[in-house]
This record gives sequence, structure tokens and C-alpha cells, in this order.
Amino acid sequence: MRKIKLAEGSIYHVFTKSIAGYVIFNHQEEYDRMIDSIKFYQKGKPLISFARFNEGSKGKQNIVVEASKGEEPVNIIAYCLMPTHIHFMLEQKKEKGISNFMNNLLNSYTRYFNLKHGRKGPLWESRFKNVLVEDDIQLLHLTRYIHLNPVTAHIVDDPKDWGHSSYHEYIGSAGHKYICEFKDLIDIKHDTYQEFTMDRIEYQRELANIKHLLVD
Repeated sequence: MRKIKLAEGSIYHVFTKSIAGYVIFNHQEEYDRMIDSIKFYQKGKPLISFARFNEGSKGKQNIVVEASKGEEPVNIIAYCLMPTHIHFMLEQKKEKGISNFMNNLLNSYTRYFNLKHGRKGPLWESRFKNVLVEDDIQLLHLTRYIHLNPVTAHIVDDPKDWGHSSYHEYIGSAGHKYICEFKDLIDIKHDTYQEFTMDRIEYQRELANIKHLLVD
């Protein structure tokens, strides 16, 4: 049980990581699987199997529509998939929405990953962690923090070179691949957001380098 109940209508930075830094995304196929799972479970209680939904997402629109009935548990505001962990910014839309979404998502990916790699047992370290987003300024800065994760880790030098986050949605270069709903929450132009994010790269990298000195 969580000490503090997650509230409907509130926004949270949600974070989870793999056991012992285990690499959970090794290939494009695995990133794609997680993205497809996010699309599936953000629709609420599935009316069809994931396999049938996945088939629909590749061309059969009537199947995708069928899967989208019901009240959505969460609104996804931002996300970033990293080799060993995942960041989300989520708005809870219904009671236990975030918990149900995260449990379904992580359990589904664990089953897929274990079957693919011939392993058994848990994949994630523990229950996901969450931090309440208290105001619009914090929300905006947290989206930047989330999108800069692959840059901070020195995987890429520009967040637009990382194809596994919502950054391209924020700078208007995602095409039709939109997952997030943030336009009612963040009023910022595409080029301004890009500048806002790029201006923080060196600071965030420096902060990451001394993070261990800041922990008591």
C-alpha cells in the first residue's frame, strides 16, 4: 500500500527502473513493443487482446477503435524510455488510474521480455516511484528534465536524436506518432521549447556528475 493515495486530476512524475541496472531495451523492436503497450494500456481496461490491438495499429482501424472504448485511466503528458529505466509524467483520470496503468504496462513488458530472452522472474526493481507536480512551472521544467535524460547520460548530444521519448511531440516533428496530451497544460511554441530544452544541457550534465555529493 502507498502511504499517500494518488489523487484524481493530479499530475505526477512517475519513475521506474530495472533490477540492478539490467538493460531492458536492447533493440528497436523492444522500444517499439513498449510504445505499443503504452498506447494499449492508456485506453483503460482492454476489450481485446494486445496482439489483436497491435494488428489493428498496423492497418486495421476498426480494431484500434474497438480497443479505445471506456474511460482512460491516465493522460500521458510526457515520457522517456531509457535502456534501464522509464520516466512518465501522468495525470490520473480515475481512481487507481496510474497504479493500474503502470502495473498493466510493466507486467505486460516483463512477460514479453522474459519470453523473448528465455529468463524468469521480475524485471523491475520495485513499485514505481512518484512525485506530485504542484504547479505549472514545475511541470514545464520536469518535461525538460525527462526529455534530457538521454543527453545527460551521454547517449546522444541532442534530445531530437533520441527516438524513444515525447520530445519530438513537443517540438512538432513527431508526424502522426502522438501519444501525449499536453497542449492544454503547456503553452509554448515548438521552437521556443527546443531552445528552452537545449539551454539546459550542460547544467543538467554537471548536476548529474555531482549528484552523489548531494545525497545525505
